[in-house]
Amino acid sequence: MSGLSLQTDAFVLAKRDAADPYQGFDLFSPEHGGLRALQRLSRKAPPTQPPLDLFDEADLVLESSNEGRTWFVREARIVVRRSEIGRSYDTLLYAAGLCTAIARNPIPEEGRAAVTDLLRTALAAFVAGKNPEIVYIKGLYRLARDEGYPVREEWIPSLAEADRAAAISILNQPSDQQTADAALTARVRGLLEAYLENQTEIRLR
Repeated sequence: MSGLSLQTDAFVLAKRDAADPYQGFDLFSPEHGGLRALQRLSRKAPPTQPPLDLFDEADLVLESSNEGRTWFVREARIVVRRSEIGRSYDTLLYAAGLCTAIARNPIPEEGRAAVTDLLRTALAAFVAGKNPEIVYIKGLYRLARDEGYPVREEWIPSLAEADRAAAISILNQPSDQQTADAALTARVRGLLEAYLENQTEIRLR
């Protein structure tokens, strides 16, 4: 294949449907932002192209024949594999939700370092077995804050007193010191998602 070639580190944020024998992926590169890639799947895949999986961090060689709209994986080296996330349904659900939110929104060049740090921090917390709903809430809040939305100045003051107290506790307390019960945590999550969907341009799904 002739065309563009790119070597980059990237996170696998989502799997996309693609025509057999290719698997599609949404990737996030700290250098290049969001990328769409296809990887040819084969039982006899060479060692230079191990199958990518959700939440992987990989060093990739990509090629494109359509000016970078779609990339093909030519070489892959798995740097971090986070298979532990898939062992819990709730953890998988919230980790996929956070990664989907990042994949669905273009990240400007000046924001890529913050998103890279967010991904590494949140995915490590999911792997460590921290409360996945709280990790998700913290991740969405941080994404919106780093994108310049006034979540602290506008969203938090707009909440009812009990909800505001719960949100502040969830956002400020370390994961292993959380005291909000499951119902309050779910309510704060719903309120944050509603704010982002209705008051910002961040797309969650």
